[in-house]
Amino acid sequence: MLIPARSLVWLALVPVILACIVPFDESMLWPMLMVDLALVVLAAGDALASVRKLLTVSRRTPEVFSIGRPNSVTVELRSRARRRLAVELTCELFERAEADDLPLKFELRGGARTVERFRVVPRRRGAFNLGDIVVRYPSPLGLWKRQVRFPAHHPVRVYPDVQSVRTWELLARQDRQHSLMRTTRRLGGESEFEQLRDYTRDDEFRSIDWKATARRGKLTARQYQLESNQNLMFVLDGGRLMTGETAGLSLFDHALNATLMLAHVASRGGDRVGLLSYAQSVQAFVSPGAGRRAVQKLIQASYALHPELVEPDPEGAFEVLNLRVRQRNLVVLFTQVIDERAADELVRVTRGLASRHLPLIVLFRDVDVDALLEGKSSAGELPASPARVAELDLYIRGAAAELISWRDQLIRKLGNHGALVLDVDPSELTPALINRYLEIKARHLL
Repeated sequence: MLIPARSLVWLALVPVILACIVPFDESMLWPMLMVDLALVVLAAGDALASVRKLLTVSRRTPEVFSIGRPNSVTVELRSRARRRLAVELTCELFERAEADDLPLKFELRGGARTVERFRVVPRRRGAFNLGDIVVRYPSPLGLWKRQVRFPAHHPVRVYPDVQSVRTWELLARQDRQHSLMRTTRRLGGESEFEQLRDYTRDDEFRSIDWKATARRGKLTARQYQLESNQNLMFVLDGGRLMTGETAGLSLFDHALNATLMLAHVASRGGDRVGLLSYAQSVQAFVSPGAGRRAVQKLIQASYALHPELVEPDPEGAFEVLNLRVRQRNLVVLFTQVIDERAADELVRVTRGLASRHLPLIVLFRDVDVDALLEGKSSAGELPASPARVAELDLYIRGAAAELISWRDQLIRKLGNHGALVLDVDPSELTPALINRYLEIKARHLL
């Protein structure tokens, strides 16, 4: 496919200008026709010289992408031309995917080879196809741009944030897990000594091993093993409120990312992990299992799950949980509550759950309501007097304070019925959840 270049458009203006002069000066007719003929011959010759494909293209892409993360795609190009080519390259993406790097623009010497990379950020999980590659380069005289489509469909699966798990595993091998989260204070109940490591500010003073400190010349702390072989069950609310988005991801996706990360941490520590997702009915169920295979089962069962615009049925989901899981579990429930009916239902479910398991309820803070409470509202944009704007701002902040107060009462009520509650900003969920899990382990609450 040939596309007229800007230079051809400018040249085409010359006979147009001459044609405008002809009605006033007939002597310009033949010059106009000669310019037209020359331009047609020149453009046709340049187009014929661009018939042959001057590039070969191949693409390498991972089969698994992480949602919300930049995933690198590599493209290799080889030139068959003798001249330098100014290349523009783009790629057909799948639904809810972004690539700020595209189109790529670069120069390629004659006969040379280059490797270019761009990053794809998917916003939805599931199975997709990365589409064709489209390349443009100029003709020899620069009058045309040759556009070539290279068929290159690649199946990709968008999973929860598996890149975080890889990062954690890499740091774990270097004994640097605490660089991703603060070290949880061991508030008593240490059991078996595990290893020595560098002291951090969050460690207790009594954990310092003074002999090792003197020998190494820097503060060294004792690390103890936490109790293992316990059950951890993740329960995800897949109802309508979990479709709300923060930082480009739905609350459900934030919950899945945190689930995957904590599942990896827990399984690495010797605990068993399982999953239950529900909306109007149970969407997926994975019995608690141990090791890396259990985490893989969680990934396979959840990567194509999506929240639904329906009212969820938590009571039905927990009936299934109690029937299929008999042992005591740490049940991590990710949900969102904004009204009295849902709050009463959550309290009722928690009361029944606490008799058999240890519930940890994860509630997502509404960052917009928090911003309103701090006075970061749009009331100033209303067409009103300054006094009226200030009055409206007070009403808005008052309403935000009332919502937050109601939420605090709900958290206290859940605590009174035996639940642990984590009320957290979605963007801070993963480190906060891991730290709460380690605290539960350190306190032997399970």
